[in-house]
Amino acid sequence: MTATFNHTIIASKDRAESARFYRELLEVPAAPSWGPFTNVQLDGGILLQFAEPPVEIQMQHYAFLLDDERFDRAYARLTERGVEHWADPQMRRPGEINHEHGGRGVYFKDPAGHAIELITRPYL
Repeated sequence: MTATFNHTIIASKDRAESARFYRELLEVPAAPSWGPFTNVQLDGGILLQFAEPPVEIQMQHYAFLLDDERFDRAYARLTERGVEHWADPQMRRPGEINHEHGGRGVYFKDPAGHAIELITRPYL
């Protein structure tokens, strides 16, 4: 078997709110949930598992590769909802997207404060 990515746990202040945010933004389905996890399923069976840890949440970075049409819809949802966003990870270009790597990208924070990146072309 080859090595593939299967799942990750994303610390959340409110796991249901975070799961809903990602489902709506990325247009992906809910997945069966169990125990302390509220799950969202990406293509290829990859699970995002949202949990509420009993510790202070440390910011993490998560990047998602979207096709151009889905990026357009996700970006429209961000702007419609007034989500602060930037063209760069240093947050110096507010309200913009970038056109790097032959595609487009945007950075913003999710409900738990994690740094999220949406891109339309892979870096490599």
